[in-house]
Amino acid sequence: MKYIKPLFFIVIVLGVLGTAALVGIYFYIKPDLPSVTVLKDVRLQTPMRIYTHDGKLISQYGVKRRIPVELEDVPQQLIDAVLATEDSRFYKHKGIDPIGIIRAGVNLAITGEKQQGASTLTMQLARGFFLTREKTYIRKIKEIFIALHMEQELTKDEILELYLNKVELGHRAFGFGAAAQVYYGKTLKDLNLAQLATIAGLPQAPSVLNPISRPDRSLERRRIVLMRMLDEGFITKQEFDEAANAPVSARKHGAEIEVDAPYLADLIYSEMVEVYGKDEAETGGYQVYATAPSDLQIAAQNAVVRNLHDYDERHGYRGPLDYFWNKPAESDAEPENDRVSPADAGEQKPQRPAVRDQWDSDAMVKALADYEEIKPLMPAVVLKVKGQSIDTLDKYGKQRTIEWEGLDWAREYITDSRQGNEPETASDILTDGAIVYIRKQEGSWRLAQMPEVSGAFVALNPHNGAVQAVVGGYSFYQSQFNRATQAKRQVGSNIKPFVYSAAIENGYTLATIINDAPINQWNAATGVAWRPQNSPAEYDGPIRMRVALGKSKNVVSVRLLRGVGLQETADHLTKFGFNREDIPLDETVSLGSGSHTPLEVVRGMSVIANGGFLIRPHFIDRVLDEQGELLWKTQPVWACDPCTDDTMTEDSDIPEDDIEARLAAELNQTGVVTSENEDVKVSAPQVISPQNAFLVGEMMRTGVRANGNWNKKTYWLGTGWRARNILQRTDIAGKTGTTNDSRDTWFSGFQRDLVATAWVGFDDMNRQLGRATRNQNLINRNPEKFNWIGNALIGTEDGAKAAGPAWIRFMEVALAEKPHSPMPIPEDIVRVRIDRTSGKLTRRTDHTTLFEYFIQGTEPNVYVRDDEVVDPAVEEETETPEPEEIF
Repeated sequence: MKYIKPLFFIVIVLGVLGTAALVGIYFYIKPDLPSVTVLKDVRLQTPMRIYTHDGKLISQYGVKRRIPVELEDVPQQLIDAVLATEDSRFYKHKGIDPIGIIRAGVNLAITGEKQQGASTLTMQLARGFFLTREKTYIRKIKEIFIALHMEQELTKDEILELYLNKVELGHRAFGFGAAAQVYYGKTLKDLNLAQLATIAGLPQAPSVLNPISRPDRSLERRRIVLMRMLDEGFITKQEFDEAANAPVSARKHGAEIEVDAPYLADLIYSEMVEVYGKDEAETGGYQVYATAPSDLQIAAQNAVVRNLHDYDERHGYRGPLDYFWNKPAESDAEPENDRVSPADAGEQKPQRPAVRDQWDSDAMVKALADYEEIKPLMPAVVLKVKGQSIDTLDKYGKQRTIEWEGLDWAREYITDSRQGNEPETASDILTDGAIVYIRKQEGSWRLAQMPEVSGAFVALNPHNGAVQAVVGGYSFYQSQFNRATQAKRQVGSNIKPFVYSAAIENGYTLATIINDAPINQWNAATGVAWRPQNSPAEYDGPIRMRVALGKSKNVVSVRLLRGVGLQETADHLTKFGFNREDIPLDETVSLGSGSHTPLEVVRGMSVIANGGFLIRPHFIDRVLDEQGELLWKTQPVWACDPCTDDTMTEDSDIPEDDIEARLAAELNQTGVVTSENEDVKVSAPQVISPQNAFLVGEMMRTGVRANGNWNKKTYWLGTGWRARNILQRTDIAGKTGTTNDSRDTWFSGFQRDLVATAWVGFDDMNRQLGRATRNQNLINRNPEKFNWIGNALIGTEDGAKAAGPAWIRFMEVALAEKPHSPMPIPEDIVRVRIDRTSGKLTRRTDHTTLFEYFIQGTEPNVYVRDDEVVDPAVEEETETPEPEEIF
């Protein structure tokens, strides 16, 4: 008894001192303890996800991969695995586990090392949200107090759900939903027991226990997890054996991208960063929906890639990337090609066997890993060259035979304007041992190479400016420079519809006669004569304005500018959204010497397509929060006046900057739909009249078709005639564009509900697109389509040949299900019969006449005399008298 009392007293004293110490420590560290009440409204950092308009994932941005899941959606086996491994008494303790703490203390006393942390799930969650991983006593004490607070504020299920979504699991995966995607490319409910046990074992040390970096350590950890589940009675012995013996099936998966559209995604990402800031945009869990539907975005990408390959192939083959064996003596120097290999990064290339017998399939596949796959290009080695085919092995070990139709294009590239002879056999092109690119086209594989030429494409809804597709180059992974929105290039004849619009604004008509004759203007100041020429250098003499635009006559465009006035024409161009500083104040502006981006050009073309309204291109349709609730929806301006009874209209003579500012004010400075304005359509400024837009569109329709009658000798072709021949539609309009020396080529055009612009050129502005000579192999194979579209085109590259095919291929897809929809004829437009040659009224009804549109009051009022009529079908034509006034 004499020992019990002192011992009892000592225990009481120690208890009091311990309690006092704990209270003292609590008040000492209390100022540093965070408020756990924020966890009730916790916002997990989740990446921004960008979707097409129809909901297909384009991209995901954010350092942390997280896919939040609700507890009710988590498989019970995963919950069992986590609890068995990390905290088997989770539902029994109040945030701290005394048994675990005693066990950790004993271990520390015995070993002197902090091997066991005794952390419950609640304590781990506290550390994850508020503390660091440093192993200090003060951190552990803070962890305990925070855990106790959390247990008071949150239920057990809330704590467990937060933990399952918060915990770091390696490879930038945070939470088990993300881990399932990263390691297995699946959702949690699709994982089997072995896979669930694998990711359940990651929280302890995600960097060294994950199945990708350390599969051996992962197998050991998985077995421990399964053993704990077996001990706790969560699984049977049979389930344990099956899961423990399952092979490692993990490999790294990216986000489940459904449509790979990186140029579009990058534009949207940049806009979100501008609005929210980088950190918030990447961690706020925003779900951003683009204006572009997936089918049109894919169609545009396919059209650009195919078009650049067609150009590249008709200009010849530049040779293999390298050789594994059979390397020609003259190729000892680095081949001048588009290889993507360690050598390009300054790395030392490993020594490789030079003899075919020393290469086996595994060695070739391993060596091909040095060459980057840039879709659709696949690195491969030529195994065998046959008569008119080759056998290849790609970097994934797949063997393929490429038939002659995939090889016959590959005559030698000499320069951009010179190609070698057509190959007759495969040995004229390659030897075995060559490392090449191959690609799939229309179901079959063909020899390929990385195009050196660049391209861009933009499509808009002309009614509200919603971008339907955007492509900034051949491959975003090769070059992130977005040529659709960033590259200002000379537009060439793509400027002419806007110049002709200025002429109509100043009293010209589609029947006005202009002299298509050479110009020779002496400049006394420079001592140089300016001699603008047509391309090709053919001149028709007096010509109607409709025909001049359809044939893209350069000298007529210059004469129209002179008739309207340089300053007046420049002022008119700004109505289409072109920046004043980009418009040269000299006569070359009429030939397209100004430089604009494809996005600016397509915006200008939309004014013609929509009846005269200047819409605003936009890429984002709507933004949702991480719960899927609508945050905001873009409020575009519409090509209508009035649009509805609630339409906000804008005075068209207000400067555009003021219009933009007023719209921002009307829409809460964000351009978003709110409950007050969701039914309001904002009317875009009308910058040209509906009549002007209709008449310019009519001339552009002439430019994409064959006109007149061959038998009556009135036949002529618009520069973009292939478009109608292939699309077989009467409701399209377009304009080609080619700059001096074919450095930039364009094709812009529209159907009533869709306007698009294609550009092709080299990033090196000094490099010309050149010309392609005749390749008889391609002509023999496709005689019915020769010189229509694709790599069979010959001659100097221009807008119709280089850029036009991309526009046509896109429209083939975009308009496939759309009925023909002619442009509506505005009020005050009349249609009268005129003489084909003079543009005057006529009483004749034969092939020397045609019907033409005019703004009411501008139609001709003089009839052609019989002696003025020219009949091209008559063999002995009389000379056409020159009109009294030529412009």
